[in-house]
Amino acid sequence: MKILLATSEAAPFIKTGGLGDVAAALPKALAESPNTEVYVFLPYYKAIKDDPEFEIEYITNFSVPLSWRNVYCGLFRAVSKKKKLQYYFIDNEYYFYRDGCYGHYDDGERFAFYSKAILESLEYLDWYPDVIHANDWQTALVPVFLRAFYMGLEKYQPIRTLFTIHNMEYQGRFPDEFVDEVLGLPEDWKATMHFDTCTNLMKAAIHTADRVSTVSRTYSFEIQDPYYAHGLHDVLRQHAYKLSGVVNGIDTEVFDPATDPLLYANFDSATLEKKAENKKFLQQRLGLAVRDVPMIVMITRLVGHKGVDLVQAVMDDLMWDDRQLVIIGTGERQYENMFRAYAANFPAKMSANIVFDNALAHQAYAGADLVLMPSKQEPCGLTQLIAMRYGTIPIVRETGGLFDTVPAYNIETGEGNGFTFKSYNAHDMLDAVRRAEGLFFDKDHWTALQKRVMSYDSSWKRSVQEYWDIYRSIAAVNN
Repeated sequence: MKILLATSEAAPFIKTGGLGDVAAALPKALAESPNTEVYVFLPYYKAIKDDPEFEIEYITNFSVPLSWRNVYCGLFRAVSKKKKLQYYFIDNEYYFYRDGCYGHYDDGERFAFYSKAILESLEYLDWYPDVIHANDWQTALVPVFLRAFYMGLEKYQPIRTLFTIHNMEYQGRFPDEFVDEVLGLPEDWKATMHFDTCTNLMKAAIHTADRVSTVSRTYSFEIQDPYYAHGLHDVLRQHAYKLSGVVNGIDTEVFDPATDPLLYANFDSATLEKKAENKKFLQQRLGLAVRDVPMIVMITRLVGHKGVDLVQAVMDDLMWDDRQLVIIGTGERQYENMFRAYAANFPAKMSANIVFDNALAHQAYAGADLVLMPSKQEPCGLTQLIAMRYGTIPIVRETGGLFDTVPAYNIETGEGNGFTFKSYNAHDMLDAVRRAEGLFFDKDHWTALQKRVMSYDSSWKRSVQEYWDIYRSIAAVNN
């Protein structure tokens, strides 16, 4: 089977969040299946083009029709010995030779061009996938354009589409004039594109894709509720028959404490005592007191829906108890400044690292005792999966993928992966923190729980099989 993964980011080429990790690991796992070819498409961003580490070759160029304009498109490919997994790059320096992937005034036009160019490039590659797997609003126009412009072409007719929602909050909303001025869609497509006074690309993709998925089973139900759907709950209920939830995995080769080159000391479940060496190293690196007290880490974007407002509400309590708190991430200024202020007042107990630092993140996973994820909503979450690989126990709110992957720990049966709370309430969160810290001092049960979470299968093995089931359900081929 031929799979085309359309994404706006994928590690190692470009990554701003969880999608970058998923779009790196999923194609790699898919390509391990026999009789499979996987092509990953990315915009040829400035950050990729200017990085000398990447070997990228020119293939061809052509024009992409986009409403009234014809736009230059260059097609490039990463040099690879693996024919089953190829990376292609859509080039246009006006759109993509800029600092940062997102946040530009013309993002709608940029990613409309990108989506159309993916479909145009198939003719020049003479390669036609069985399934195009589009991800989030940036590629939501791929199933739209496919149905509107390409279904009359014989080689495009068998192509089917899966649209995956990684985060409902970002839907690709633009003025209604966008349909004429940028997309050039026929008049009878305007109703498909329109939603709630504007053009909504995610809504259009949900309508036109053959299947829709999101990144955990619980989130697939949550997004049919107004609280989580950001307005699209009725649309999702209407299309619930084609909606699935497939929990993300992680690349267990990259996130492996036994081989991770970024750690001070490598370890596994049989040498768990070496985790203490990583904790001491982390304390020394961050200027914290070197003590055997519970160390909690948050590796997250510092924004409200990640539950940072709950943490803010009980920061005095968190600093009063005998624990250490490590923050790694950037986000809203009010939270950045708040954490900096507490770190300045409690330097032996608190470290605020307002930065994206991959090496520090790995060292925090390995050195911390607990990871805190009090999210208001969390489609899947990768942080808890990575933390468990390193024997770091999650404290999570019961939502989305957190609920699916972190069942509550039961000391009597030994079952469960961490500590949970249900209500979006700061003191319920604090209670979960204190329950987790209570177990920390019960070393026998604590060590048993660490070994349990390290054995949790967070690979893509099961998830890939679920994606294959979706692909086969819509593709014209069954191999």
